[in-house]
Amino acid sequence: MKTPPAAPTLYYIGLMSGTSLDGVDAALIAIEPGTPPRLVATHAEPMPDTLHSALLALCHAEQASFAQLAFAENTFCALQAQAVKALLAKQPLSPHQITAIGSHGQTIEHAPSGHHGGPAYTLQLDNPSLLAELTGCTVAADFRRRDLAAGGQAAPLAPAFHQALFGRKSADQLILNLGGIANITWLPRDEDHPVLGFDTGPANVLLDAWFAEHQGGRFDQDGAWAKSGQVDEKLLADFLADPFFRQPPPRSTGREYFHVAWLKQRLTGRELPADVQATLAELTAISVAEGIGQLLPNGQPTTLITGGGGAHNAYLMARLAHHLPNATFTSPTAYGWPEDWIEAGAFAWLAHQRLHHLPGNLPSVTGAQGPRVLGGIYAP
Repeated sequence: MKTPPAAPTLYYIGLMSGTSLDGVDAALIAIEPGTPPRLVATHAEPMPDTLHSALLALCHAEQASFAQLAFAENTFCALQAQAVKALLAKQPLSPHQITAIGSHGQTIEHAPSGHHGGPAYTLQLDNPSLLAELTGCTVAADFRRRDLAAGGQAAPLAPAFHQALFGRKSADQLILNLGGIANITWLPRDEDHPVLGFDTGPANVLLDAWFAEHQGGRFDQDGAWAKSGQVDEKLLADFLADPFFRQPPPRSTGREYFHVAWLKQRLTGRELPADVQATLAELTAISVAEGIGQLLPNGQPTTLITGGGGAHNAYLMARLAHHLPNATFTSPTAYGWPEDWIEAGAFAWLAHQRLHHLPGNLPSVTGAQGPRVLGGIYAP
C-alpha cells in the first residue's frame, strides 16, 4: 500500500498595523498539518510621518471627507504592498507561492457597543482589492465585522491564534500583548474550560501620545522618561475610576476611548509631564494585573508570555513584575516567535482559517453567538 504524499507546506503573510500607528508589520508563516504555525520571516515597514498624521487625524474624527479617506486608505495600502515586497525579497518565494495575505487594515474607530446610542461598528481602513492588485497575491481581509454581526465585540481576535500557537500545557498559561492597547489571553490547562481573553486598557497608546507631545519622537525608549518621574497617586486613582476598568468581559477598546483628551480632562495643569508619564505606566501595570486577577482570582502562580512593543519597555515590565509577584515572565521566543510578531502572525493564520472555511473567532472571548468564518477573499 502506497504512503499518501505529505501535505504541502502552505505559506501566508500577515499584515498588522496597530493602535500605535508606528508602521506595518509583515510576518511570513508556514502552516503544516499537525504542528503549530511556524514563523519563517519578518519585515517592519516604518510609517511615514505624512501617513501617520493622516491616519491619526481620522481616528475618532467627528468629520472626514471622502478624499481624506481615499488618500489615507490607498497610501496605507501602498505601504502594505511595500512591506510584502520587502518581505518576499528576503525569501526564495514568489507571490504565486503565497497562499494568501491576511490584512488587518488600520483601525480608525472601534465601537462594539455603538456611539451615542447608534449601532455597533468597527472601522478598519483597508483596500484589499488594491492590495491584491499590487502584490499579485490572494488577500483575506475584513476579519472583524463578521464577529460583530454575530453579536461579538470583534476583538480581541488574537486569542484563537494563541490557542493554535501555544496549545494547552500542563499548567495555565497567560499571554499578554502590550500594543497600543493591552490584552490578555488565558489558556487553561483544563481543556473543558474555555479560552478567555479581553482588553485590559491602554498600554502604549497614551504613553506614546504624551511622550510625542512633550519630548518629540514616537515612543519612550525603555521607559526612561517615565522612570524619571514620580507616580501621582491622586491622578492614578482618577484614571482607575474610569468605568471601563470595572466592565466585565467580554470587553474591548481602542484609541477612540483612550486618547489624549481622555487624559487631559483628568489633569489639573500643575502636574510635571514626567510624573504623568510615570502615572500612565503605572495605570497600564495595575490594569493588566487587575485584569489577570479577574481570570485567576486566587493569585496562583502562572506563566506570563509577553509580547508587543511594550515588552521592550524595561520600566513598564518592572512595574508589571511588581504588581504580579506570582507570575513567571517568559518571552515567546521560546516558541520561535519574537515579541513583536505574534499579532502579524495572527492575521496570517486568520487568512488560513478563512481560505479553509474554518472559524477564526472564539465566542468565549468576543461574546459572539458562535464560531464564525471571518473575513472576505479578494483574488489577485
